[in-house]
Amino acid sequence: MVKRICTLLLVLAAPYAMAQDYVPGEILVKMKGRPSGSKSALFMGQMQGKLALKSTFGKLNMHHMSLKAGEDMQKVLGELRENPDVEYAEPNYILRKADGEQAGADNRRYSAEEAASVSAQSGSSGTYRQSYAATKTTESWAQMNSGSEDVVVAVVDTGVDYTHSVFTSTSAIWTNPGETPNNGIDDDGNGYIDDVRGWNFYAGNKNPMDDDEHGTHVAGIIVGAGQDIMSGPFQYSHIKIMPLKFLGADGSGSTSNAISAIYYAVNNHAQVINNSWGGGSYSQALHDALAYAYAQGVVLVAAAGNAHSNNDSSAMYPANYPVPSQISVAATNDWDTLASFSNYGISTVHMAAPGVGIYSTVPGNYYRYMSGTSMAAPFVSGLAALAIREAPHLSAYQIRNLVINSSNQVAGLATKMSSGSRANSLNTIVNAKNNVNTQALDQPSYVASAPAGYRSPDSIEAKGGCGLVSTAVMRQSFGNGAGPQGPSPLGAIAALTLLPVLAWQVIRMRALANPKNRRRFERFVMNSEIKVRVGDRELVGQMNTISMGGVSFKADALLERGGVVTLQIASPDGQEQVQVEGRIVWSEQNQAYGVQFGETKDTVLDSIKGWTKDLAKAS
Repeated sequence: MVKRICTLLLVLAAPYAMAQDYVPGEILVKMKGRPSGSKSALFMGQMQGKLALKSTFGKLNMHHMSLKAGEDMQKVLGELRENPDVEYAEPNYILRKADGEQAGADNRRYSAEEAASVSAQSGSSGTYRQSYAATKTTESWAQMNSGSEDVVVAVVDTGVDYTHSVFTSTSAIWTNPGETPNNGIDDDGNGYIDDVRGWNFYAGNKNPMDDDEHGTHVAGIIVGAGQDIMSGPFQYSHIKIMPLKFLGADGSGSTSNAISAIYYAVNNHAQVINNSWGGGSYSQALHDALAYAYAQGVVLVAAAGNAHSNNDSSAMYPANYPVPSQISVAATNDWDTLASFSNYGISTVHMAAPGVGIYSTVPGNYYRYMSGTSMAAPFVSGLAALAIREAPHLSAYQIRNLVINSSNQVAGLATKMSSGSRANSLNTIVNAKNNVNTQALDQPSYVASAPAGYRSPDSIEAKGGCGLVSTAVMRQSFGNGAGPQGPSPLGAIAALTLLPVLAWQVIRMRALANPKNRRRFERFVMNSEIKVRVGDRELVGQMNTISMGGVSFKADALLERGGVVTLQIASPDGQEQVQVEGRIVWSEQNQAYGVQFGETKDTVLDSIKGWTKDLAKAS
């Protein structure tokens, strides 16, 4: 096999101390009790003079908040941690992809024609095309199910060049089935306008294009677990890549955006999440987000890190989180020994995969060699996706164990990781097929707990990462000058503030680039009482506007975008009432919340149409 091992090595020498490695003035707070409960409302009332709400993760009962002018971060964190209704509070740490150092001269990009030449010269039977290690990858392809089931893998990274010929020729990029492209409407009501192929959480828009190279390289490796990505004709890919960008071109991003990406992936039915990034600072908020993914049946794969250090004694996160569906992956070379840069850990690293001189896609329809545990992890993510396809009835916990237990024992790895083994594609596929309808579902319960001896730091200082992405120094601006934000708020119609004792500053995020907010129905000014039923709670508010498609109103509690509610609306004269179901949405144009009607009876629409005859049109 002709192979150039002079590659880009993304390596840091050791963990290092960083002061103020957080987004200035931003905090992640988790409340006790049930989401959107009275304790949360009381807490917001108490803190309204000091904190403003930026976004919320309703199912996690977690809020992303910012300090108001003149407030001290250290002091407010102390107050929050003493509040009996707060489970925890932590800074919104910044994560940064470390600058790699070149290991040799071959740092150039290759064309598709050159990639085909590499493919023609590479690999004998049983090798991973780009590695001499006997992963049995090419042999496994003949064993794969010929059915039509697809598996979605979320790539939480720097984005993905979804126009690359490997992805377009194989139809490998996930498309949101509930979203109509470029109509300026949140069709599926998930809180994101035109999120047809994922989301850019770094910039807050619908375009998760890779402005680095890392995420595209990772995505190509995942697709390459199921077919040769170096030469055509390409086959249809049953592995679908969901591009979720939370790192910018400079390699930095925030914990809140990483959580937003994971939250989006889970809620939009990704079955595997690849996290080829990490850092040395423990985050309970990120841990909770990964535990949420586990509870929803998602397999998690994380890069072990590239500092050639022991994760048992010097943790790398998220790889060190003991979530039962997570696989922490080290990197090996052509000779099945641990890569010189790879982290290890007999208790915390589970298995290895090829990670030296890996040839994969980069933006602009090119290819490039790269090395790192960032390249080993997506190979395992691809295998997990193929295992799910063969045995879809197994839980995420069982798929994780199947992939680890199907790997090859390697003598030199026995003291480096818990399995002492390196990935084997053929064993994984065969074992998954053998487990079809033969293994009972098993998914242990799990609660995310901080590691033994951990306590929230008294001072805001965190240990930097020792992998491809590490915690980094504080930055005053991200992207176009605003701090790193959660999702750009999306949808249609309404104002949502807390009454009567407090006002909630709901999600104020960066506007979409050139947004197209189209109004399908004329709106009319209508001041009337409205009742909103959310589960077992009934909220009373004041309507502002109404249309045949929805209403805007003020209410007395925070509602999560995408949630379904029941509305009871009174006519302007108070003589008639109608009831209708709808979905919480967001108007980018008005920077306000509302409810978009779902399937509505003709009699209800006729009543609303009658009410609006004498009403003034809203601007």
